Amino acid sequence: MKHFTLPALIVATVAGMTNAQDDAQARLEATRFIRQHDANRDGKLSRDEFPERVRGLFDRIDSNQDTLVDVDEDTAFRSRRNVNQNRPAAQRPRPNLPDGIVAARDIEYALVDGVSLRLDVYAPKEPVEARPLIVWIHGGGWKNGSKDQCPALRFLERGFVVASVDYRLSDVAIYPAQIQDCKSAIRWLRANAKQFSIDPKRIGVWGSSAGGHLVALLGTSGGDEYLEGTHGNPEQSSSVQAVCDFFGPTDFLQMDAHALPIAPFKHDAPGSPEALVIGGPIQENKEKVAKANPVTYVTADDPPFLIVHGDNDPLVPLHQSQLLFEALRHVKVDVKLHVVEGGSHGFGRAPEVDKLVDEFFETTLRVSTEN
Repeated sequence: MKHFTLPALIVATVAGMTNAQDDAQARLEATRFIRQHDANRDGKLSRDEFPERVRGLFDRIDSNQDTLVDVDEDTAFRSRRNVNQNRPAAQRPRPNLPDGIVAARDIEYALVDGVSLRLDVYAPKEPVEARPLIVWIHGGGWKNGSKDQCPALRFLERGFVVASVDYRLSDVAIYPAQIQDCKSAIRWLRANAKQFSIDPKRIGVWGSSAGGHLVALLGTSGGDEYLEGTHGNPEQSSSVQAVCDFFGPTDFLQMDAHALPIAPFKHDAPGSPEALVIGGPIQENKEKVAKANPVTYVTADDPPFLIVHGDNDPLVPLHQSQLLFEALRHVKVDVKLHVVEGGSHGFGRAPEVDKLVDEFFETTLRVSTEN
């Protein structure tokens, strides 16, 4: 017989309660979703009834393969997603913050199809003169990752406000959900700028890998109705004033042609991260891929860009950043491409890269270290 100490019993009980609450919430969200889109009122959704933006997930949710999704199947899918993504707040990393700075965590910036979209804001405890904002967008192949790891926090000591954003991953919704969420987050931050001492005219974005792809889109696609989305603060602009893109993909269709011999998978494959976020094999969905390419939207009024990429990246070929760099340079946008010699997919805290990023944001967002 297995014996538990009292603390262990308490933890197990709390965990069980949390799981039950998560399952109940998943069923509530699934029920609302089915009712909202059930055109023929049969209590199930056909593929045609499924919203187009998440239709690529239909086969994953339809576990019994009867070509219909019911509440039980959608609940199971949402519960699996919650197990993979949700961790108790007490288990999340708690960074040391400068004096006078507080963290507002897990703020809901939008609610989409029953999915609560959340962000963290690190800002002065007391109101101060408006400061520039850096927004971190995490990577993870659009299917993993979390706002909890935010390298931009070092800018708090330099007089910036910092935010870190979660967005719908590819097992929840396919493109353009991810960029629509990021744009919604920027609009929310502008709408609430005064509360967090943010200067809404000085917002920079920074992201790596899939996050680099999304910040590049934020920089180039301002005003595009297709990517803007409709959830949250439509009166606000989603434009940004500076973009720092770490090894983000651009043209998915060219990735395999320029991949290194050590590349661990084929981007053209049906199960690649790019295929999962697009909703199908990329070579069979070229129009969708074009709409996900930051180069598609490049114009002369785009904000300054700093692009950083390693020349030994086995996941995202350097060529992807070169494409974006050349497109921006062609229309005379202020852009710098820094190639990290020997750099893989990520290069740690390289001092020369840190210095470049610091100087880039301080220059483009015009902040003094005395703030």
